[in-house]
Amino acid sequence: MKRCIGLWIILGLLAIEAGSGLAQGLPLAKPEDVGMASERLALLDTLMNEALIRKDFPGAVLLVTRKGRTVWRKSYGQSQRVPEGRPMDANMIFDMASVTKPVATATSIMILVERGRIRLWDKVKDYVPEFTPYILEGGIAGEDARLWHLLTHTSGLQPYIDPKEVEQIYGNPCSVELLVKPIAGLRKGSLPGMTFTYSCLGYIILAYIVKAVSGQTIAEFAAGNIFKPLGMKSTFYNPPADSQDRCVPTQVYDGIPLRGVVHDPLARLQGGISGNAGLFSTADDLAVFSRMMLNGGESGKVRILSPLTVERMTEIFPRVDGTGRGLGWDLDSDYATVRGDLFGPASYGHSGYTGTSIWIDPETQTSVIFLTNRIHPDDKGDIIAMRSKVANVVAASIIKK
Repeated sequence: MKRCIGLWIILGLLAIEAGSGLAQGLPLAKPEDVGMASERLALLDTLMNEALIRKDFPGAVLLVTRKGRTVWRKSYGQSQRVPEGRPMDANMIFDMASVTKPVATATSIMILVERGRIRLWDKVKDYVPEFTPYILEGGIAGEDARLWHLLTHTSGLQPYIDPKEVEQIYGNPCSVELLVKPIAGLRKGSLPGMTFTYSCLGYIILAYIVKAVSGQTIAEFAAGNIFKPLGMKSTFYNPPADSQDRCVPTQVYDGIPLRGVVHDPLARLQGGISGNAGLFSTADDLAVFSRMMLNGGESGKVRILSPLTVERMTEIFPRVDGTGRGLGWDLDSDYATVRGDLFGPASYGHSGYTGTSIWIDPETQTSVIFLTNRIHPDDKGDIIAMRSKVANVVAASIIKK
């Protein structure tokens, strides 16, 4: 029996180190040191191998933290299939897609709130005068949307617009200052606060507001106020040339995969910098970010947010409690399958179209970072069910709270 337990612990440590050496983010720990069971965590390997056999995605990086330490860090499969195969590595950089929304955009907005530069109750039209209200029967204008409506996807904006139509009118690249005008003038689908409609457009407007108030793009503001202070050295928009080889390719166009270029069309139209998508990061850097959130906005001696701000961001916003959304974060909406079935109602996270996700549970001080390249090469990968299964295995591995 002792020999079997020892074997599971060795396998767990190998999983942490596999692919690219020791973690560059949080300190390492054996699962048992933080109240987790190695033999239960080891079931992640089975899940991942089965998914690779089914070709749900070419490859993945999976990282689990608890109580400020990394207990599972492993790469699986291939980082690319086209133009030739290449193994995945745990240090690789992923296109975060919509994980950009909470990590970069919502966090930046809340920093400005803390500094007294903006209020969540401010009207969107105070910053974007072209933002039209919902029109009631008889042509009467409804209430004006507020900033919190954008953060919770309840502003009445539709999910997306055709980037080709925007390009024809405004050109390529198209600045965020130009892009917000056609977005703001769109016909609203509902009164603000009445209906949850997941919208990338609201977060493009939020990035514009960050720039209008701070004088910096969302990329500059987030780097200076979030990523650099936290030491997230591999988190940025538009990855620099010396990081391109570490970037995991996404979809293939005309035989060439996008590498280090954002997949989202509207973000790409803006030169790679947007509030809805455009961020690139690694599992290790997201582990550092999750530690900051779990520590009430502080990591080491660096404070990014106040404890109260973290609490407000990561609870269901009371004015729209039926949506299951916090301020930037998802808790219990229809998109919250990342949570699985076992993590509690206080847990929160977000997913991205490219196959990325993060889930954070303050009750158990656990985070699950699951990064895949599911849209490589042809946007036919399947990840939704796997996210839930991975979360369930991790949650069930916690045997001492």
